[in-house]
Amino acid sequence: MGLSTDLFIGGEWVKGPSVMPVMDPALGEVIAEVSIAGPAEIEAATAAAHAALPAWAATAPRQRAEILRRAYELMVAEADFFAELIVRENGKVLADAKGEVMYAAEFFRWFSEEAVRIEGDFRPAPAGDKRILVTHQPIGVSLLITPWNFPAAMATRKIGPALAAGCTVILKPAGETPLTALAVADLLSRAGAPPGVVNVILPQPVGASISSMLHDPRIRNLSFTGSTEVGRILLREASDNIVRASMELGGNAPFLVLSDADIDAAVAGAMIAKMRNGGAACTAANRFFVAREVHQEFTTKFAAAMGSLRVGPGLDPSSQVGSLVSIPERDKVAELVAAALDEGATAVSGGASVAGAGAYFAPTVLGNVASDSSILKNEIFGPVAPIVVVESDEEAIFRANNTEYGLISYVYSADLGRALRTAEALESGMIAINRGVVSDPAAPFGGYKQSGLGREGGFDGIHEFLETKYIAFTL
Repeated sequence: MGLSTDLFIGGEWVKGPSVMPVMDPALGEVIAEVSIAGPAEIEAATAAAHAALPAWAATAPRQRAEILRRAYELMVAEADFFAELIVRENGKVLADAKGEVMYAAEFFRWFSEEAVRIEGDFRPAPAGDKRILVTHQPIGVSLLITPWNFPAAMATRKIGPALAAGCTVILKPAGETPLTALAVADLLSRAGAPPGVVNVILPQPVGASISSMLHDPRIRNLSFTGSTEVGRILLREASDNIVRASMELGGNAPFLVLSDADIDAAVAGAMIAKMRNGGAACTAANRFFVAREVHQEFTTKFAAAMGSLRVGPGLDPSSQVGSLVSIPERDKVAELVAAALDEGATAVSGGASVAGAGAYFAPTVLGNVASDSSILKNEIFGPVAPIVVVESDEEAIFRANNTEYGLISYVYSADLGRALRTAEALESGMIAINRGVVSDPAAPFGGYKQSGLGREGGFDGIHEFLETKYIAFTL
């Protein structure tokens, strides 16, 4: 299986007016050059998606489902290829990349099953004067914008429901990780997606190009995963044409260790919640609020576990933590840690970049973190865990909720009732109780407050790509 580095438009590989480099962040080397899209290529992708829409929307749900099922089977069969590709352009370790590929494939399988289960409604009106018929139809051409941290899973989590619903798509992947998106497009083509149903472009300049697309009347839907700052800009751009938008934005996940928690279990969960994907996840535990009664034991054991992780190239099977996606991303993490140390925090483990060419940062646990420390206000997106001591459950809940974000929270307690009461008080779209991971293609993924709008996955995910139509008639 070859991998094209051109744009994928209307079922064909198309060269753009110029190219951009793709870096291996672990080596600091260019591994490929991909085509970028100018105005002509953006127009071609939009026209292709728009032209393919009527036939794809009219395609039988079972047929759409079978294409997605074949895509799932192909991705599973080619998991090693996809995992290596992700490692090379993203920097994460091979184990994380393989996990991402299987997670990504599951979105194709889940939405292949949902494609044939889109429900409607038929009933008499209460007044008896008519019948109420409610159906759902594809919203139309959808612009999908995905980040670099999960280049396969964030693409399939959007493409899966869009195609299941009968929409055509234009995928704009992150510039750091375009190769995986191009491979996904190739896979879908081989699975049977007709020309124009899936298009992949890398527009330049990005901001102006996306703005022009959102002001094109042929684009009816936007699905974005990325920072809250960019999400706000896109919402303003989408408002001019009332483009419907679903957004999975930033997180600042609290990890609560209550006084009765099983500390060994909490440490094991913290290692998953913090270090999955090297900490570069919107679901990553970002702020640790630990009851005073157990904070010393938790901090000591957690720091030991973090300090024992081996940092190295992602393709080395012995590596447990890979590089960040770029030197600038690593430097952002380093600046956050330096500021926290200046404010009085102490590095219980790690605390600095790792010497060498790659974008590495040592797994870090910060103790003595003040409740108003600047690091608690920022999404770290790296292998750093600041710990704040709290005196009560009420204080832990207050501090956990003291943020504009509300994506996910983690709670550890031996008392399920206590944990559930805490979960109900937390302002988060997702709660993990006594476990370090919550994501599942069969569950609704999304947050409260400025962590986003809408849900991905689960029964809700397909409805982000459907319009509800009510038809009244008299028998």
